[in-house]
Amino acid sequence: MAYEWQYYDLVLLGIAVSMSVGAGVGFLTSVSLPVAIIGAGLVASAIIGHGLFINGPVDEPRDLTNEVEALN
Repeated sequence: MAYEWQYYDLVLLGIAVSMSVGAGVGFLTSVSLPVAIIGAGLVASAIIGHGLFINGPVDEPRDLTNEVEALN
């Protein structure tokens, strides 16, 4: 059985790729490394924001009120 990519796998991949591209731009172009990393961090923050707030890990807001059994 082959592994099926899930949305949050792609979110994590997007964060890693954006930061790697930022480092590559900083090292391989005339853009300074701090500026490139900050730009990549903004892209990564947008990806994280989408994963948390636009396509969040819950189906409905009332799902957030469910008690977690593992912590009791």
